[in-house]
Amino acid sequence: MRRNVILLLCALILPVHFFILSSQISQDRKMNMADYEKRKKEFVTKEAELTQEESNKYFPLSNELDQKKFRLRRSHREKVQSIKDNSNISEEEYRKMLDDDVEVKLQEAALDKEYAAKFEKVLSPEKLYKAQQAERNFIQKEVANFRNEGKGNRRR
Repeated sequence: MRRNVILLLCALILPVHFFILSSQISQDRKMNMADYEKRKKEFVTKEAELTQEESNKYFPLSNELDQKKFRLRRSHREKVQSIKDNSNISEEEYRKMLDDDVEVKLQEAALDKEYAAKFEKVLSPEKLYKAQQAERNFIQKEVANFRNEGKGNRRR
């Protein structure tokens, strides 16, 4: 049960995290990733009441998982883009895109399962839950701030 909750939280948190990153890149607005990661770490550490030692163990694992998922998604996007570059996309090519999308989700779920065990070794279930909730809250705030900044920068 606990493992399922952890997997569900990972599945919900990480796609939003990468949505923020890809949105910011695609909008041609520069983002200081080091600053973003620092603010995220400070926020999650405070909200989840992590000790320095817990924080030092949690974030490298979290970042490692994020990077692996990012590489999976990037590879998927590249495959889809190469198919889309063809103006006459066949039914078979659409099927390939759909199959690849499902495969990426399965691979992400496998990573979540693998990392759930690793996370349980560094944080108690309570702190892990709080850290993942805090990360989700941080990302939601970042998305809201990003959208608000974008509205203020647009010409009318």
